[in-house]
Amino acid sequence: MSGSSLELARRPEASRPVSFPSMKAVVMAGGQGTRLRPLTSNQPKPMLPIVGQPMMQHIIQLARNHGFTDVVATVHFLASIVRNFFGDGSDLGVSLSYVTEEEPLGTAGSVKNAAPLLEGDDRVLILSGDSLTDVDLEELVKFHESKGAAVTVTLKRVEDPLEFGIVITGEDGRIERFLEKPGWGEVFSDTINTGIYVIEREILELVPEGEVDFSKDLFPKLLEMGLPMYGYVPDRIWTDVGTL
Repeated sequence: MSGSSLELARRPEASRPVSFPSMKAVVMAGGQGTRLRPLTSNQPKPMLPIVGQPMMQHIIQLARNHGFTDVVATVHFLASIVRNFFGDGSDLGVSLSYVTEEEPLGTAGSVKNAAPLLEGDDRVLILSGDSLTDVDLEELVKFHESKGAAVTVTLKRVEDPLEFGIVITGEDGRIERFLEKPGWGEVFSDTINTGIYVIEREILELVPEGEVDFSKDLFPKLLEMGLPMYGYVPDRIWTDVGTL
């Protein structure tokens, strides 16, 4: 990643009057990051430092800078390291709560596990704690609301989509198809799923018990049900931190 990109990703956002007091952000931070070993042998992947601070800290600050001050972190692997570092989130200007997975639940399963802390919210912002981005979360929520979407998936165009879940949308942005980590013969789009979502609260009621992934399991099911799902493609930085 270039120096200019890193600088852009870490820059502070201007002070914003907008806030989302009744909408929580969920940061998924339970991954082991096996492809990053040995760096992740003794620390969770979201705690790996980028420009001097854990990548999860960049994500929490992004949420705060866009008005999301009530944050829930889903943790699993070496969860105590995350808890001990961030505490209640007050040092970062947020209220931070935790939900621990006793066993891996997948991305959708981990957020469903946090459902008791999301009561009273109409919708939920979901962020991956192991990526680097400066996506305008305020604009993402506005897009979601303008479409009347049940789910909005933040998308990114990339040269090599093989390591990601790819998505195809119609002209109006409505999602038509998902495919998780395709082979070259299956590639039908260069637009990938970044793991940043806005979902209506009731969608969590459709997540079955056990290990469930958003892209692989839940989203195709929602498409079959005919629920309105849209792809939001911002002109911003998004970088997966998956391999050395």
